[in-house]
Amino acid sequence: MIETLAGPKAEVEDLSASALLALARDRKAAEDRAAADLLEVAARWADLHPPESIHTAAVFSDGGRYGLEHEEPIAGEGCPAVAEFCIAELGAVLGISSTSAKRLIGHALELRHRLPRLWAQVQAGQVPAWRARTVAEATIHATPSLTMEAARWVDTQVASVAARVGPAQLDRLVAETIKRHHLDTSDATSDPNDGWQHVDPRHATLHAEDVHYAGTMRFEAELDIADAFDLDRALAHGAETLKALGSQAPLDARRSAALGDLARTQTALDLHAQGSTAARSEDGLPAAREVVLHAHFDTGLDGLETVFGPTGRLEEGQRLVLLEQVKGWCRVSRTKVTVKPVIDLNAELSAPGYDIPDRIREQVILRDRTCVFPWCTRPARACDIDHVIAYDHDAAAEGRTQPGPTVSSNLAPECRWHHRLKTHTAWRYEVTGIGIYEWTSPHGHRYRRDRTGTTRISGAADDAAPPGRP
Repeated sequence: MIETLAGPKAEVEDLSASALLALARDRKAAEDRAAADLLEVAARWADLHPPESIHTAAVFSDGGRYGLEHEEPIAGEGCPAVAEFCIAELGAVLGISSTSAKRLIGHALELRHRLPRLWAQVQAGQVPAWRARTVAEATIHATPSLTMEAARWVDTQVASVAARVGPAQLDRLVAETIKRHHLDTSDATSDPNDGWQHVDPRHATLHAEDVHYAGTMRFEAELDIADAFDLDRALAHGAETLKALGSQAPLDARRSAALGDLARTQTALDLHAQGSTAARSEDGLPAAREVVLHAHFDTGLDGLETVFGPTGRLEEGQRLVLLEQVKGWCRVSRTKVTVKPVIDLNAELSAPGYDIPDRIREQVILRDRTCVFPWCTRPARACDIDHVIAYDHDAAAEGRTQPGPTVSSNLAPECRWHHRLKTHTAWRYEVTGIGIYEWTSPHGHRYRRDRTGTTRISGAADDAAPPGRP
């Protein structure tokens, strides 16, 4: 403890090298202990909220706007189910998204019920919680799914190396488990090479969460051999063309740019254009698929000239974008640029009925940017637009004033999951200013959400002292 090391009023700057190392070790141990405790809390929270306590069981959804196309269990076979809406409150008090809270609870249940040796090691301080959660993530989402017996076998194998197991070793272990427990339903006897034909490694993956400060993203692909050679030749040709046109960029940068050009023009389709009814441009090339990006820049006046700021915000992913990048995109002849008039985000727009016109929807999207539930980051353009105070469809017929009119100040974007949570549970929120919302959870915790993010509001529930660990 810092008090033990250097007295109650000592500053870190006053500590010796040995004392700093001792303090670092102490704080890391405390961090690991807290992470283990949090897993225990998450598991107990799940115990208190079985599906029948509130609503349906929690699942992982990987669907479209309505989140119903694909669902995965929160933990593996043999773990108890959890009421779906209880997850939001735990996530809110932890300052994380509902998806992250769902993953935390899933990992806790997986460890406690299917990986008991690893769970015991975490609680004993022998294995960091983050390592154990890596193993739990692998066993929950293994394909095909692991049975309870298979998960216990992984637990046994990992127990002796859990403190140092790496991703590659874990992948091999899960693959061996699937084979050992005969979980793969494919017919290996029909494949002379032990099943390799049943695994298609091809993929093309954009790592959109990993954005370089220079405004680039990583794109990774595994191609058929012939496709790979064809793409390599196309990029080599594109890089040489850019060089001939005066580009001074390095070869790799020109190859990267050529890949973008290829995506925009889809010149490979020209080989099969004869007899095609697809729309074509004036240059004879197939019409590129449209990719819409919404870039927002602050502007000012320099005399009579409009001046744009050097950086703006890309609505997709809430990322910064450089003005020079946008200028570069606009210089490409096949880029379509649409400039929309500025929308006054502070104006009070209204509509007479329940339906929300496009002009009001766009204003709400630009004003709030994301789902307005605490800590949620789902883009507003993919959200429902909710009437904060519910619209009364019978008010006009019964001669009453409409309590929830379709006006800017009574509308907010909510992702479908949080929209359902607001509708079917005791979560409530109110508008306290333009684009400012105050939420109250079923247990009385309060949060303020605005364009800058989420902050906690002190209240009786927040001020209650948590019990100490025995």
